[in-house]
This record gives sequence, C-alpha cells and structure tokens, in this order.
Amino acid sequence: MAIMCRPTLVHRFISVGAIFLLVAAAIQAQSTRPRRTNKTPSQPTKTTADDPLLKPEPQPSPTARRSSSSDSLLDVQPVKPVVNTVAPADTKHAYLMLEQKQFAAAAKEAKELAASHPNDPEAWKIAGFAELNLKQYADAVTDLEKAVKLQRESKQDDPNTESALGQAYFLSEKYQEALPLLNAAINRNPSQPDALMIYYRGISEYKTGKTADAEKSFNQVIKLNPKDSLSLFYLAQIALGKNDLDTAIANLNRATVNDSRLTGAWTLLTSAYLRRAATGTDPAKAEADYLSAVRAGEGLIKLRTDAEAVTLFGQALIGSKQYARAAAALERATTAQDASGVTFYLLGVAYSRATNFPKAIAALETAAKKSPDDVNVYRELGYAFEVTKQYAKALAAYQKGATLAPSDPDFKESIERVKPFAK
Repeated sequence: MAIMCRPTLVHRFISVGAIFLLVAAAIQAQSTRPRRTNKTPSQPTKTTADDPLLKPEPQPSPTARRSSSSDSLLDVQPVKPVVNTVAPADTKHAYLMLEQKQFAAAAKEAKELAASHPNDPEAWKIAGFAELNLKQYADAVTDLEKAVKLQRESKQDDPNTESALGQAYFLSEKYQEALPLLNAAINRNPSQPDALMIYYRGISEYKTGKTADAEKSFNQVIKLNPKDSLSLFYLAQIALGKNDLDTAIANLNRATVNDSRLTGAWTLLTSAYLRRAATGTDPAKAEADYLSAVRAGEGLIKLRTDAEAVTLFGQALIGSKQYARAAAALERATTAQDASGVTFYLLGVAYSRATNFPKAIAALETAAKKSPDDVNVYRELGYAFEVTKQYAKALAAYQKGATLAPSDPDFKESIERVKPFAK
C-alpha cells in the first residue's frame, strides 16, 4: 500500500495481511501538483489468521519446572515408576539410576532389559521416563507406548505412565495423540489442577484447531498463574484471530511485563498497535497507538536487530511521524542480506515524508527491483518523481502501477495529470 496523507498530515495505516506494508496517504494539491490519494490500492485481503506476524509461534524449550515467573513453563517431571515386582526382569538397578537422575545410564540398562524381557512393562517404562528427561521424545513415545500397551493387557494400568506418554506425545508434536491422555491426567485430580498439563493441553488444542477449547485452557492457566507469559501470548494470538485488538494488546502488554525477553510478544504487540491505529476513527487515539507501537518496537529491537524486526520498527516510527529516526533505522536494515523490497519501500516513504526526495527515489527504485509487482512502490515512486518535476519518469512509474492495478482510478488520474508535462 502506498502512504497517503490527509490535509492535516494525520497518517493512518491499514493492514491487508502483508507484514510491513503501509497504508497509502495523501496531501491535497492543485491539479498540476502531485498528490497522494486517500484510496487504498486494491490488493487481496488476508485474514488475521493468515498474517505472517502471527508466525512463527513461540518455541520454548522443555526445562525444569518453573520456580519463578521468569522460568520456562515447559517441563518434564514424570512420577517415579514403581520398582518392578511382577515381570521377570530385575529393574531395581535401572530404577535406582533413574532416581539418581543418571538418565542415559538408566535408559541404556532399561533398554537392554527390555530387549531380553520384551513383555516386561517396567523395563519399557523406565526407558521411556529416562528418554523423556533426555529430551529424546521420539524414543520416549515408542517405549512408553509399549509400556502402556503391556500394562493394559495385564490389567495393571498405570496413570503415571499414561501421563508421561501424554507429555512425550506433546513434546514430539503429536498433539492429536496427546490430547486424550492430557485430558485424562488433568481430570484425575480436578481439585489440584496442574498448570503445566493444562498448558500442554491448551497448546495441543490450539495446534489441532480447537481454538475455543485452547482459549479456555490458557485462561485456566492464567487463573492458576497470572504471570504465565506464554499462555498470555497464545491468548493474544487467539484474540488477533478474532480481530479483538484490545484484548490482544492487553494480553501482550502483560506478557512483555512478565517476560521482557519474549521476542514474539514484542513483535505482535508492535503489529497490533499499528493495526489498531489504522482502523481507529479517533485521531488522538491513533496517534497514541503509533507512539505505543514505537515503544513496543523499541522492546523488540533490544532482542532482535535483523532486517525484519527493524523494518517493523521503522513502520512504527513512520506512523508516529518520526521520519528522520525511521530513515536512520531503515538505512541500517537495508544493509542486511535479508533486506526485502518492503524495507526499501519504507525507507523511501520515510525519506519522502522528510522531503529528501533524491534518497527517497534511490530507495524506491531499489524496492521496485526487489518487488517489481508491488503497486505501492510505483505510487510512491511516481509521487517522488512528480514532486521533483521529473515528469517523464513519474509518468512511467504511474503507468507501471496502472498495469498492475488497472481498476485503480488514482493511477489514471495521475497519468492524466503528468502526461502534458512529460516531454
């Protein structure tokens, strides 16, 4: 989208699913002067769920159970298996090593016992628990499945083994298989809910498309632990999927307060403020949201300085009319190997708003090379050429835009306006 300015120079940004594209803006001008229109270029609109800003989702690593709000939520703390007393294998020593947290040795010995005594559920169980602690999730699933199968066949069902299998399924991203076991584990003791297992269930529900159930699960985790940043993050994603920007922003602010290093939350928070500023009708509130987007962007670039993060920050700076600062940030971003056409486009916008048209043209010409089918680039480039009286080049830019968006009347009007001067 091109940038459009109103006579008051109040800017509004509208998301159409592209991660950093800006809404067009225009200023009033006489018929012989270049102007930016208030029309949004016609582009396919994506839903919030399609927005790349919602991805990637956080990928926390399993660690020890959290003892403070800064610890990771993910955990593997299986209940200790009972020493084998019925199967022919002697698993006492393997169990002792498991108890002493010598997981590799415990797994090795238990697997050797299981190979010799394949019908011994306790050997498979110890191996599975040890592998779970070693983060060898695929192996843990295989061995715990065998343990559960043998336990059920002998009518000696063990809830602890089934609970561990549910965790192993979850941690190996087999969410559909994890759900019934996680539900069973949670329902066994409803008077003492386990926030970790409920969180696992929420993620599994989210990943399998059960969004309403996931929302309930994450809210239950928050009730047990109001400072759980990851559950707040997922609740924000669910709210964004429903275009509930207020709830998303509230949850993301809580998440970043509780965990200032949650990069994904800063990214979503910056984007959510930009969206709310774009869709609001109160200029004062929109201005406040743009400033909030800048503050969120500052939190983001403390953790990430790649081109994508800085480009989003630059968009926030442009929205808050901090054009010189935006240009400085975006200049740095354009030196990165992964700098996209959007980054150069926004750099051109920043320079154009700061009336540095030579640099704006240079950035926009690079944007056109990187994103030759982006109609917004040609709208902005045509404006920069026109305002510097390079009418032939302005005409060519507008004509290129018109071929990409033939139904856009703004290009037709711009072509008619500059054609008499393009000699």
